[in-house]
Order: sequence, then C-alpha cells, then structure tokens
Amino acid sequence: MKTPYENIVNTNHIASFVSRENIADILALAQREHIAPASQDVKRSLLLAIDVQNDFMEGIGSLGVAGSKGDVRRLTKWMYHNLKSLTGVICSLDCHSMMQIFHPVWWLDEEGKHPAPFTIISYHDVVNGVWTVANGETGRSLEYLRNLEFEGKKQLCIWPYHCLEGTSGAKLESEFTKMLYFHAAARNAKPKLVYKGQNPYTEMYGIIKAEYDEEHFVNHTVLNAIRAYDAIFIAGEASSHCVLASVEQILEHYATDRSITSRITVLEDCMSPITGFENSTRQRFEELKDTYGIQIRKSTEVAI
Repeated sequence: MKTPYENIVNTNHIASFVSRENIADILALAQREHIAPASQDVKRSLLLAIDVQNDFMEGIGSLGVAGSKGDVRRLTKWMYHNLKSLTGVICSLDCHSMMQIFHPVWWLDEEGKHPAPFTIISYHDVVNGVWTVANGETGRSLEYLRNLEFEGKKQLCIWPYHCLEGTSGAKLESEFTKMLYFHAAARNAKPKLVYKGQNPYTEMYGIIKAEYDEEHFVNHTVLNAIRAYDAIFIAGEASSHCVLASVEQILEHYATDRSITSRITVLEDCMSPITGFENSTRQRFEELKDTYGIQIRKSTEVAI
C-alpha cells in the first residue's frame, strides 16, 4: 500500500466529533493505489459492518458501547491490511424517529410520566394499566408485546433516544467512514448502506427482520448478497444485540445450508457488548459456532 494507514484514519479522533471526513482527500489518496477493481476478485469476500454509528460510540453516543473505540480502530486496521482482497462492504444503520415503541415518549405511567431508559415493559404491565400508550395506539402496541412474548423474543426495553433521522448520532463513525470510502475508491466498489428500524411499531435489532411485525418483512436483498460471497466477515455494535441478532437471522435463514453458514467469520475483537450482557453474548456465539460452523476469530488472526 502506498498510503500509510495513519494518513487515512486518525485513531485519536475515533468517536470524536472533532473528526471530519474530507472525502475528496481520501478519494485522491485511494486513486494513487492502482489496485485491481473488486469486480475482478476470484475469491469474493464481504464485510458486514453492523451499526458503526456515532450513537453507539463510547464517550459521544446516547447509547455508547464500552470498547467501541477500540473496535473501530481494529476494524479499520483489518480493512486496511485486507483492502486488496476485500471485495465488498455492507453497512447497516439504525434509523429511528422520536415516536417509536422503544422510546420513552411512546409510554406513560399512572402519573403521566415517561419511562426511564432501560425500563422493561411487558404485555401484562399494559393490560394492568402500569403503562399506557401516549399516542392512543394501544391495540397495535399490545399486539406487538403479545407476539414478542408468544414467540419468545426479547422483552421490550425502553432505550435512550438514539440514531434519530438527521442527527449526528445516526451517522457512521467518521474514521470508519474514511476507511469505507478509501476502500470504495481504491477497489471501485460502491458500499451498500442498509437502513433498519424505521417501523415505529417494532424493534429491529438484526439487519434481516424485525423482532415482530405484522407485514413479516425480510431483507432478501442482503440475504441474496451474502450468498454471492465466498467469505463473510461480521463486526460492529453492539455484539450483544444488533450484531448477535443479525448473525442469528442470517443463520436461521441458511440453517440447512452449511456451505454458506461455514463461510461466516465473526471478528470478535471488532465488536463489544452492552454492559451486563458479556457472558450471555459470549455463550450464545459459542452455541452458534457449534450449531452452524461459523468461525469466531480475532481480526489479527484473519487474513483474506
């Protein structure tokens, strides 16, 4: 590589609003590399980067994940060292409005107050009047809670306002963005940005589908893209929620096709869990490894 990593990514500015992308400068550097375009790759490799967004960055995000700065540093270094053989990148981005079922403004207690972040709201809480729906859409909200419990999904958790459309928190982290577009220009490979979580009546942790929605939306575009790659690498935030749900949904879809599930490698040092979910997250990924044959590796151990 002609361009040093440090000329692309300033590690001191990761998870800092001081950072500016200066994309024109990044593209000029990339165009000096004269690397074969990704379309010529014989072995096709994909990075699936889950929610590498400001609001999930420690120190600046409304839902900052401890360890996320180091995750971005290691992920961008891995992208740099494997740039000549990394074919494509798909990035998921949480994208929400203020009025969504998992935000405080949706709910009121018996005193007319909104719930604090991280409050758990159950179907029976609403039936018994512990919580009421502020916008009057009680039927739709109860349907969601009932189906969450019936299907054994996560409980409804009230999250801090995060990744609101048009805010700086919804943006991709800037130093990651620099490496993303350096790769795009150097390999002539347009990154794919996949927005998720815009349905106000449901949570959507994973990139493929919501926890429950009455339309039963499935992102077949991403699933079909995965099928087209020989190796799939997954990283991002948070490992306990959006990364884990994305991996589970992909594996569920391809459960009977070991030839695809065995192509997946989770970069364990390029993702971190929400505090309190460390052990359960580690255990669940080990179960997925045993069941589906995925690999769980450190980025320093993986070369494409």
